[in-house]
Amino acid sequence: MVFSPFERQAMARALALAALGRRSTQPNPRVGCVIARDGRIVGEGWHQRSGEPHAEVFALREAGEAARGATAFVTLEPCNHHGRTPPCTEALIAAGVSRVLYASGDPNPRVDGSGAARLRAAGIEVVTGLMAEEGEELNLGFFSRMRRGRPWLRLKLAASLDGRTALADGESRWITGEAARADVHTWRAESAAILSTAATVLADDPELTARPSDAASPAGLAPRPPLRVLLDARRRIPAQARVFATPGEVVRLVAPEHAAEPGSGDAGPRERIAAIPVDGAGRLCLSAALAWMGAEQINEAWVEAGPTLAGALLQAGLVDELVVYLAPRLLGPDARPLAQLAPPTGLAEVAGWQVKDLRQIGADIRIMLRPDG
Repeated sequence: MVFSPFERQAMARALALAALGRRSTQPNPRVGCVIARDGRIVGEGWHQRSGEPHAEVFALREAGEAARGATAFVTLEPCNHHGRTPPCTEALIAAGVSRVLYASGDPNPRVDGSGAARLRAAGIEVVTGLMAEEGEELNLGFFSRMRRGRPWLRLKLAASLDGRTALADGESRWITGEAARADVHTWRAESAAILSTAATVLADDPELTARPSDAASPAGLAPRPPLRVLLDARRRIPAQARVFATPGEVVRLVAPEHAAEPGSGDAGPRERIAAIPVDGAGRLCLSAALAWMGAEQINEAWVEAGPTLAGALLQAGLVDELVVYLAPRLLGPDARPLAQLAPPTGLAEVAGWQVKDLRQIGADIRIMLRPDG
């Protein structure tokens, strides 16, 4: 189907509105809506928080009577079920819109085509596919959780130009500059969870919090602290660790035999313990950790850890996106590597990556990559 320039403009506006919910809609998808008639936008809205009105409701409220006979541009298929809010299909039908264009279908089994079917049954023209790729890109985590039962996993790495993350003695503060570190906090704020390890906490004692420079979300929404998820098979992290002293919940994933014991880090009501299976070597099963996060309705997870976890995730094929910050300095061959990887037998077996974005952040370079193919 050929879409008009105005239709593309209206959907682009709906996508921009949806993006305002990057830090606040979890576990719901980010959705925007524009109501238009006679080549003019008469109402717009975006979903702000789970449990609150959806984008269509805000847009219809703003449009009022002008919504009758109008077209609704929505970035995701309107829902058709009663959750914490009524179905958006019913709101669109009651408002009397004549046409609905949505970017991408909703993979949630409770929707997945039923929204479009309900609208058509009410005599509303339904068209899909307008800027579908952009619509799905905005909700990579939601689509991942619905389709694969696990979050979209971003692995953050910071290194020198020669791919080193720390000096041989472990010194790593700071390889990258202030602007790159601020960028990391923005990504943390947009993630539902930050995944790290006991080894990282014991070595660096990080807070693993999100402190973006523009901390206030749109419409005055308070930022939602990401869940801190720590791989701590034997419960080695002490209660005095800074990760327990900062706002936000912490979950430790532990081996089953350590789930019931008191442990060394009983840090209070904000901490939870969850047991996941271990592999033959007694290490926590990484795919099980991601499945646990999916069951917790985590859409996007941000990984900050050392080369051991980075290598394990990469070799298991569990990384959906690499976010690499390169500092303009050289640390030499004795410095620590980006990831601990088993040596390949030949280049043919080395996985390839596609560069999705490359830009300068302060004095550093940020490269975002996704698996080839």
